[in-house]
Amino acid sequence: MHLHRYGTGRRIFFGLHGWSGTHQTFAPFASHLPADVSLFAVDLPASGLSPRPTEWSLEWFEKALGEVMASLPCERLTLIGNCSGALLGLLGAARVMPRVERFVLLDPFAYTPWYFRLFLVPLLGEMAYYSSFANPLGRWLTNLSLAKHRQDATDLTESFGRVDHAAALRYLKLFDSMGSIERFRALVAPTDIYFGARTFAAVKSSVTMWQSLWPHATAQAVDAGHLPIEEATAQLSRRIFCHS
Repeated sequence: MHLHRYGTGRRIFFGLHGWSGTHQTFAPFASHLPADVSLFAVDLPASGLSPRPTEWSLEWFEKALGEVMASLPCERLTLIGNCSGALLGLLGAARVMPRVERFVLLDPFAYTPWYFRLFLVPLLGEMAYYSSFANPLGRWLTNLSLAKHRQDATDLTESFGRVDHAAALRYLKLFDSMGSIERFRALVAPTDIYFGARTFAAVKSSVTMWQSLWPHATAQAVDAGHLPIEEATAQLSRRIFCHS
């Protein structure tokens, strides 16, 4: 998997983007990193500069992401999972604990909402996905319909103009196959959850689920919609990288 390094410091952070993202999801943080921080952002399989996985299974992703984390130049790292990247990050972390000393979850889903599961319905779901995300008009209309979950200048669907759409659908199937987040209960580490004050209702209910799973986890709203890295960069940077 392709890794991009932001910063040159010895404190290591590992970032996993969400659905339709790439390592560039974390680019807004670049100018906000303290001098002692390095942020390694990955292109997940079939995203950005990374090839497709050899197998679309939870076991494959767990092993592959665990190997990436084990290869980072540190004894301890902080994992930053954005959106669905939080689920994949936790999956890989199970292979390398206690190497991961802290979890940071950004606008994380804990389950597959009904409106994503619709895309998994044979034939009709795929048609609905391609109508919504695989053409400019569909993306424009979808972004317009999501106006209350973003700032005026933010585009929630623009990144879908560059994705492997077949892979995007495979990711939805992969996420749905995870089932309950109960599988992550044994991953005990300090955990901070940040979510947009105007994000989706499914994310807000997910935050409650994460805190039920891990009572020690903190959860804070930031002034953003579903793209807090883009819309609340400075606020998040202070909370994530200047954490003591």
